[in-house]
Amino acid sequence: MKRMGVFICHCGTNIAKTVDVEKLTKSLEGYPGVVYSTNYKYMCSHPGQELLINEIKKNKLDGVIIAACSPTLHEITFRGVTKKAGLNPYQCEIANIREQCSWVHTDKEKATEKANRIVRSIIEKVRLNEDLDPIKVEVTRKALVIGGGIAGIQAALDIADAGYPVLLVEKESSIGGHMAQLSETFPTLDCSQCILTPKMVEVASHPNIELCTYAEVKEVEGYIGNFTVTIEEKPKGVDWEKCTGCGECSEICPISVPSEFERNMGERALIYTPFPQAVPNKPVIDMENCLKFKTGACGLCESVCDVDAVNFSSEPNYRKEEVGAIVVATGYELYPILNLKEYGGGEVEDVIDGLAFERLLSSSGPTGGEIKRPSDGKVVKDIVFIQCAGSRDPEKHKPYCSKICCMYTTKQAMLYKHHIYDGQPYIFYIDIRSGGKGYEEFVERAQREDGVIYIRGKVSKLYRDNGKVRIVGVDTIANKPVEIEADLVVLSMAIIPTPGSEELANTLKIQVGEHGFLKETHPKLRPLESTTAGFYLAGCAQAPKDIPDVVSQASGAASKVVSIFSGDYLQLEPIIATVDEDLCSGCGICISVCPYQAREMDEVDGIVRVNEALCQACGSCVVACPSGATEQRNLTDLQIASMAKAVLVKGKDV
Repeated sequence: MKRMGVFICHCGTNIAKTVDVEKLTKSLEGYPGVVYSTNYKYMCSHPGQELLINEIKKNKLDGVIIAACSPTLHEITFRGVTKKAGLNPYQCEIANIREQCSWVHTDKEKATEKANRIVRSIIEKVRLNEDLDPIKVEVTRKALVIGGGIAGIQAALDIADAGYPVLLVEKESSIGGHMAQLSETFPTLDCSQCILTPKMVEVASHPNIELCTYAEVKEVEGYIGNFTVTIEEKPKGVDWEKCTGCGECSEICPISVPSEFERNMGERALIYTPFPQAVPNKPVIDMENCLKFKTGACGLCESVCDVDAVNFSSEPNYRKEEVGAIVVATGYELYPILNLKEYGGGEVEDVIDGLAFERLLSSSGPTGGEIKRPSDGKVVKDIVFIQCAGSRDPEKHKPYCSKICCMYTTKQAMLYKHHIYDGQPYIFYIDIRSGGKGYEEFVERAQREDGVIYIRGKVSKLYRDNGKVRIVGVDTIANKPVEIEADLVVLSMAIIPTPGSEELANTLKIQVGEHGFLKETHPKLRPLESTTAGFYLAGCAQAPKDIPDVVSQASGAASKVVSIFSGDYLQLEPIIATVDEDLCSGCGICISVCPYQAREMDEVDGIVRVNEALCQACGSCVVACPSGATEQRNLTDLQIASMAKAVLVKGKDV
């Protein structure tokens, strides 16, 4: 029988306030197989770890149970400590008596009894645990970055600068993302293009980066260190190898449509580059609207192209790439303004969203930097900004805070005053959230130096009135109603994941949260890693955040990739599903239910085999197997039965 030790953590008062740790310690003394039982205030502290090492050696323990917080937090920590003591790390298990016990109960006697049952169940698990060794796999030292906004750009540059090849895939024809649409950035008021364009050019010219724009990832197979990715390069209508980017084709195109880059406030030709600083600066054809594709007429762009780059017969191209790690940086979009009918979204022409106003502010925008009303082109003298438009509204829209709206609204109001000195900006807000370096000072500056008027309260009604937009609301500080006649209203729309990102997540087999943002392994301890090994998250694909946070996270994700590539091989968790060949009937049911394609049929032997590197130990195959041939290492049927029995039997003296 194993010699096991139980180490109970007080977790300060997190556990000890609700669980009688002294009584629990005593109740486990003499439990079959337990030769040592103790408690300590902070087991994860250095003295706590030293205690663990010393007692393992002193009592010759070959099994360890840490009764503490969630294994998500400190399982790796304690397994590392047991390894230092000379014990196989997979003979150490965590009994979660914090999240699953002390935090959800108030009755100390009942909580102590429950803690006893939880610990005993883990003792039974450890009793049957096997020594395991990490799985070693070779690594393809090439990275894939999905998304060419500032997050993808930064991640790609950092990985490439470390000496590893990077494939950067962007679904639009140019990299740059939404940052390319901004006029200036807060709180320094740097020109967005001035700080972004050099990085875009660096990506295009970097010897370790291959840029693949106007393309999408369609399929991913394999596992961390060894992914096979299928990429669709969409038909461009232009041979970029021949194209010189002269722009004559765009100039001669006879038809214009609203420009997506200009948020539909400007126009573009049907053969176009999205903006002047685009990288690559090569055009694509809008095949949906092009006359050549619709009627067979026109073809003027082809006639003026001296290098024969226009190719109306271009087809999608599919390519496969081998990569070892993937950074997902798919960015964000704004909550559609059409969803806010109560604020005139889509119905009142002089109500626009924040990105549209950025284009009005930009000197390269549709009005050349002049702030004019979309309805009649008149100069805007009074402007109202409405924050939390679609955010923090669980009844009708999105319940979460979009984080950056307070700051970019302040910036926009300030820049408006710089453009129109005698104009008056108003900001309706619920709370001002200015958490960041220099952010609070920036908000104070807007009020003190630029005369921005902040009105605490929500807008109740908004409508057209005699050529103006009338805004009706309440100032909750002054406790009186407010009515303003404005020339323009700007809605700070909620930030949402890029459309299609959930479908991409399904393709990549990574999880999303309830609002569609990519889900991290742990919000505090592992915020850069997705729930599937080998995928790393960067930027607003994971949650709303500002540019400094985006860049920081992108560099962090890149460092994770570099750490994978820097070793001779990867070590993966050995706690995976196995197949008992004597019991396997070769029915293949487990193959169909495995979400990670970790199982395949051995046609020669007529049994199923497991790709250990692909298995994520989800347990689907264990449940589905009709013959009981599949079990999970260190979580066998016998262990589960023993754990259940220990939970159902009341503990002695507790």
